[in-house]
Amino acid sequence: MNKSILFTSLFIQNVLFAQFSQRNLSSENWQFKNSKDKSWLSAKVPGTVHLDLMNNKVIPDPFKDENEKKVQWVENEDWDYQTQFTISSKELENKNINLVFNGLDTFSEIYLNGKLLKKTDNMFRRWEVPVKQNLRIGNNIIQVKFKSAVTAGKELAKKVPFTMPESPRSFVRKAQYQFGWDWGPRLVTAGIWKDVKLEFWNNAVLENTKIEQKSLTDKKADLRIHTSIVADQDGKYTLTINDKPNEIKLKKGRNKIEIPFVIENPKRWQPNGWGDPYLYDIKISLQQKSKVLSDEALKIGLRTIELVQEKDKKGKSFYFKVNGNPLYIKGTNWIPADSFSPRITKEKYQKLIKDSKEANMNMIRIWGGGIYEDEEFYKACDENGILVWQDFMFAGSFYPADEDFLNNVKEEIKDQVERIQNHPSIALWCGNNEIDEAIVNWGYQKQFNYSKSDSLQVWKDYKKLFHEVIPDALKANLTADKNIYWPSSPSIGWGHKESLTEGDSHYWGVWWGEQPFEIYNDKVGRFMSEYGFQGMPTMEAIKSMFSGTPEFSLQDSTVKAHEKHARGWDIINGYMKRDYHVPADFVKYNYVSQLLQARGMQMAIEAHRRAKPYNMGTLYWQLNDCWPVVSWSSIDYSGNWKAFHYQAKRSFEPTLISVAETDKAYEIYFINDLLNAFGAESGAKLIDFEGNILWKTEAADPLSANSSEKHFEINKAELGKFDLSKAVLKVYFGNNSLQQEKLFFFNKPKDLKLSKPDITIRKVSPMEFEISTDVLAKDVYLIGDTHFSDNFFDMLPKTSKIIKLSKPLEKIEVMSLWDTMEN
Repeated sequence: MNKSILFTSLFIQNVLFAQFSQRNLSSENWQFKNSKDKSWLSAKVPGTVHLDLMNNKVIPDPFKDENEKKVQWVENEDWDYQTQFTISSKELENKNINLVFNGLDTFSEIYLNGKLLKKTDNMFRRWEVPVKQNLRIGNNIIQVKFKSAVTAGKELAKKVPFTMPESPRSFVRKAQYQFGWDWGPRLVTAGIWKDVKLEFWNNAVLENTKIEQKSLTDKKADLRIHTSIVADQDGKYTLTINDKPNEIKLKKGRNKIEIPFVIENPKRWQPNGWGDPYLYDIKISLQQKSKVLSDEALKIGLRTIELVQEKDKKGKSFYFKVNGNPLYIKGTNWIPADSFSPRITKEKYQKLIKDSKEANMNMIRIWGGGIYEDEEFYKACDENGILVWQDFMFAGSFYPADEDFLNNVKEEIKDQVERIQNHPSIALWCGNNEIDEAIVNWGYQKQFNYSKSDSLQVWKDYKKLFHEVIPDALKANLTADKNIYWPSSPSIGWGHKESLTEGDSHYWGVWWGEQPFEIYNDKVGRFMSEYGFQGMPTMEAIKSMFSGTPEFSLQDSTVKAHEKHARGWDIINGYMKRDYHVPADFVKYNYVSQLLQARGMQMAIEAHRRAKPYNMGTLYWQLNDCWPVVSWSSIDYSGNWKAFHYQAKRSFEPTLISVAETDKAYEIYFINDLLNAFGAESGAKLIDFEGNILWKTEAADPLSANSSEKHFEINKAELGKFDLSKAVLKVYFGNNSLQQEKLFFFNKPKDLKLSKPDITIRKVSPMEFEISTDVLAKDVYLIGDTHFSDNFFDMLPKTSKIIKLSKPLEKIEVMSLWDTMEN
């Protein structure tokens, strides 16, 4: 052999031997079975047992018909998974080989070639096991034996001397929503729900990297790169950051290295609405003698963020200051986008986040009863300027605080914050969802006959977990600039007056309390992190509930099975009777239920925004669904925008006009979330439903930066001579670069004296249609298998509107509120 060829071959082999590498075992041929059975069935990894059972036609799709009831047996069984894979002699020459499970759901035993390696008990942890000594050249077998989480939870619950609410889910470190919620089915899963890998490394490997931002000015970003490096021998190494080498010495074992790094003339990451969410690439490489041992690529954003809580005359503020300016938060709450989270695609994550951006949002709260989301979620938020309020996965129950549970949680927190903390979108870490409130307000102690010592123990355990263990774990695993912690959302329950004067508020007087929508004008807190109202999903999502021909009836058992709130239909009907004619036709009822939801949420959002700066945030419940269902979501499981999402887009505009009605006047507010002020012409016109101008007024007002101000008011007496049941107030402001208008109706929709509109639809191009009307058209609903750039909108008489489509349609059907008011 040519000597130069031999040298090159040996060099390449040596480099490959030295470099960190991974081998994905998820793509191997996995099998699964009920532990009671002998025969194996094909499985997919990542996946869940329910998906595998469906794929093998053992169970029906639980999302369809009433099949959820038919699959409840699955949660009580134990399930085994296995695969075979080959190892080459070359692979086995690596000094270190780790078997890594990024997610096991939940109680399992991991075997390699028949030897028990590890027992697991937490869906949210990363499990890494050294396996070099257990591997053999040729064929190897991995087995993972899962125990029923329900059975395991019940066994753990027996150790507590009193009954815990929602038992046994609170004893189980897995996604709490799987046990059933008032918007989701009970589907308690098991399985290998994230990737499985073999990791090979030699000499040393990068374990974790944290980017700390020490200071940020227009001229310089002063950063610290904190790396954790595991070495199996002492020596000199080079740590290269963006091609800049740094000589370091490592000792055998785990090493903590800190390297200063400066970015000159930095560009800031800005939230949606304020500018570009600029991202920097940080490439880190660990080398020895010019050989790359391990490397990592990160994308970071440079921004400052503070949670400001200062006492004032009315209580205590609660707002986020981003890049030195108070940011009014506009957004929503996120639940897992599927009951079977392994099938949430990157495309679905990207679409839901882009839909949020398009609706002018700047924050999403990840609710504490779901999962720590996939990397793609945080990546999409980084890229779209969406801040993340990150709950830890505890929700609406009491939780134990024994040593094993607390140690498990510590490791969970470590794994998750190390994984996601470098994302610039992360704004806040929150201990839990509604547990403080559950202990104080929900009456569980009385329901389960707690003794005084039982009640004290619950509170002691709560304090230990959320005021000691989690904050301590954050301090140990986060850089100081990222450690913003809030123990519980909300901080005070909605039945207490203090919930509106400090902290964050979950206001449920509407829906749960069955108060009228108008109460939103009075119940405004410092930061509204939950409130909502249900609406039906689109007809496409309704159809997906059925395995056969749909039965479009509110009395249909399938339709009823896809409303998980015990009194959901009664509450919707009660509110609908207040504000609308209740249609007998199912399709029209579906349409009006969406309008009802949008109407209530518009009132809430506008009341919150008018109250700025007293109120500095509004996060509605909820963005999305985990299955086809009647729920509080603004986007249904099929990905369609409900009427509410179109309204959220309008209500979250950076500049907004809002009308507040008092006993004697209509107060006109101009709201500006932008950081610049501008002059504007403004005014109001009273227009009847035929298009005649009955009254008008004009003004010239500057619009202050980052403000909400009452600009003028209209005395009710001025409009007293007009029939306001067939008139609309058009309020406007604008200049050469900005035009904004608001249509305000004086009566409830059911009391409007509407005429039948002649709505004309003209095709402009394959992707554009022009909509026009002769008289006022209220709540124009465009129907077709496409996404419309706007929908469920009002049109003034003798006006037209261009609508863009996401894909071409030959024909569009249309409906308006008038169609629901026929006798």
